[in-house]
Amino acid sequence: MVSPTPSRIAASVLLATSLATPFLAAGAADHDHHDALRFSMTSVADGDWSSPQTWEPARIPRHDDRVLIRRGTTVRYDVKSDAVIRLVQVVGTLQFADNRDTELNVGLLKVQNSDTCSENGFACDFHDVNAAGEPIGLPAGPLPALLIGTLDKPIPADVTARVRLHYLDGMDKNDAPAIACCSARMEIHGAPLSRTWVKLAADIQPGGREILLAEAASGWRVGDEVIITASTRGSRGRTFRNAADAVNTEKRRIAQIDGQRLTLDRPVDKAHLGSGEFLSEVANLSRNVVIESADPDGVRGHTVYHRFSQGGISYARFAHLGKEGVLGRYAIHYHVVGDTMRGSRVQGAAIVDSHNRWVTIHGTQYLIVRDCVGYGSVGHGFFLEDGTEVYNLLDRNLGVHAYRGRPLPNQVLSFDPNDGAAFWWGNGRNTLTRNVSCENDEYGYRYDMQRTSRFDPNLPILQPDGDVTTMDVRTIPIWRFENNEAHSEGFYGMVVAANGNRQPDNAIHNEQMLERIRGIDWTGPDTRHPHTIRNLSIWGSHYAFRPHSPAMFMENIRIHSAAYGIYRPAFENHVYRNLHISAVGSEPFNRGMDDASAQTGQITVDGLTFTSGYGNRSTPLIQISDVNLSGDAATHLRHVTVHRDERYQDRWPLVNRGVGPRVPPITEGVPIYIHDHFGPGRDAKIVSTAAQDLIGDGNQYTSQPPLTGSEARVAEVEDAAWPELLDRVDDLPPATIITAIDRQPHRVIVRGVTHDNGEITGVTVNDLPATIVAHEAGVADWQIELDLPANGQISAFARDAAGNIERMAHQRKLPEN
Repeated sequence: MVSPTPSRIAASVLLATSLATPFLAAGAADHDHHDALRFSMTSVADGDWSSPQTWEPARIPRHDDRVLIRRGTTVRYDVKSDAVIRLVQVVGTLQFADNRDTELNVGLLKVQNSDTCSENGFACDFHDVNAAGEPIGLPAGPLPALLIGTLDKPIPADVTARVRLHYLDGMDKNDAPAIACCSARMEIHGAPLSRTWVKLAADIQPGGREILLAEAASGWRVGDEVIITASTRGSRGRTFRNAADAVNTEKRRIAQIDGQRLTLDRPVDKAHLGSGEFLSEVANLSRNVVIESADPDGVRGHTVYHRFSQGGISYARFAHLGKEGVLGRYAIHYHVVGDTMRGSRVQGAAIVDSHNRWVTIHGTQYLIVRDCVGYGSVGHGFFLEDGTEVYNLLDRNLGVHAYRGRPLPNQVLSFDPNDGAAFWWGNGRNTLTRNVSCENDEYGYRYDMQRTSRFDPNLPILQPDGDVTTMDVRTIPIWRFENNEAHSEGFYGMVVAANGNRQPDNAIHNEQMLERIRGIDWTGPDTRHPHTIRNLSIWGSHYAFRPHSPAMFMENIRIHSAAYGIYRPAFENHVYRNLHISAVGSEPFNRGMDDASAQTGQITVDGLTFTSGYGNRSTPLIQISDVNLSGDAATHLRHVTVHRDERYQDRWPLVNRGVGPRVPPITEGVPIYIHDHFGPGRDAKIVSTAAQDLIGDGNQYTSQPPLTGSEARVAEVEDAAWPELLDRVDDLPPATIITAIDRQPHRVIVRGVTHDNGEITGVTVNDLPATIVAHEAGVADWQIELDLPANGQISAFARDAAGNIERMAHQRKLPEN
């Protein structure tokens, strides 16, 4: 049996502690802000909130009270009250009733093992904390608990539980209002939905009210608020925020439900695609458990989990939260918890109108974010904050309207402009599968890690064996990015960025440009462990896909209806398989680094299909890079298919020099080979007319439209070698997360999720094989029924097809009856 050792646990605590350092500047002053405050109400017995016998003094809490739920007492919140409680501090248990509607209006709701009365909305108030108020010691004794439903007993669908966060005079506006869980248990669980968002199954025309869903969506109800996502890219200035005329995503309410057919409360104004290859989505924003700011136009609230906490979130609505421009004050925030909350998840949540992120994963490992809907965020939406995060799973989430923000004060990654990505992460060892982004200001997806004068990417990273090693995060590849989609984006569908993010200045002389380009630090993953992107669909965006990093494997990439297809690529050890580009109006396959027209290495494209429209007689489908930086740069293609509109057969030459600034070759030109173009073993070598070194290489070059454009020539060559640029290996084990333990009188049912960069072949729980009940894109859901273990421990680990066995098993204690 594989199990963590105490030293591994200590290492994870050390890692979480080290990650807190960048936050000290922001948090230290917060923790020192403790006024001499007193609780005005204290629970003295188990009982209902509405019962005077529960309290000392013997009355019901009222406006401006500071309430302490004392250790050892359980209070059932059973009222729907307008009274704004200034502070509720839970040291015992506060459990919301599940048989009636409830509403708590509160300034601060803190769950922590402390009797200290403070109005700090971020820092924790007990002895085992650092200067920023972040926990550094394992808690002892029973955990304080806030229970707004539980995972196995969520708030029923016919009951509503609502917490409204109010700013009250005298509080710190950068800190309050808030819900903070400090080494405690916080559960927030509404009634489950079978799907939080689905694809359309039929087109909707302007004026239409009926929607046909592609699959059943049980749990949706009349009156629920829904969005229908954009099918075309809106024309806006810098942002979709407050630009109603540019937005094509529409919000409505459900007036009637008939199976998979919904009737809206009023007609739509825009067309939405529900047939063919490219489809819009319908997402449900309503939940029966709601956490919200009481005054969205005033001082907003935030929520945070700290280290050593327990619990999770499912099918709840988080609305009008997040403090714009304030570091660490987000709608949902896992703050440097390391792996101490392994097993927690955010599932089925709707995060609506956030002014600072949807879900922030900061210094946190093994978190699951699944089936969530993010709608409206200032700055990036689903966000991994500092580059140390590993083994997190983001699966089947929808991100719409992440707006352009500004860099946050003292943010860890100083190079991040916070300009609006639905998904943003800086460490490749995380899994993103089956997600969709739509109509975000800048990006659907952006992976980015750089070295700058203000940031060193050598960071402490949790390793598969439990050790923590300082390493250059830029060398960690994207290990699972599969079955994701971006559409109708403001600018980019997806960007994979590296330190070569800066564009060389084309106005300088050739030798100066060469010096500048060669000075770029292209540190990235190696050819045995490349960035891996599979089954990516991008449509209706301006720039579709920007692969701006060396060593990339890209398979089944679909690009449709964009101005630019493959844009500003860093061509070095790029391998494409099955790339289909259609209806791209400007530059379908860009030259290396766009206007710099520079290529550092070789690329291969095996399976390339173009479906073109009008075009012109000079702009090509494939652009030739002018500058051969290494001397051996080349592009190799095979299985190339072009479907030209029959009306425009003389448009879109297949290969030509790029448009825009002309950069004469500095060393030598970059050839393009189309293997077997003239027949088996008879290859086409295409070069730029400006590349005199290639034109004079002894081959007979001719113009052959529409294969070549006006500045390209082709010669037939024999048996050009097809380079094998990558030697991919899988030497990393899976990551396993126990998500639920259902204890029966004599048996226990254990459920979990495992994800991997390869194929999972088995999950073992307490020495027995679990049953994999669903498996897609390297993500396996599993369960097992066991006898009650004598030692009270559940341990789970997995293996993959490459023979890698997980060394850091997930261990959890059996819950008490």
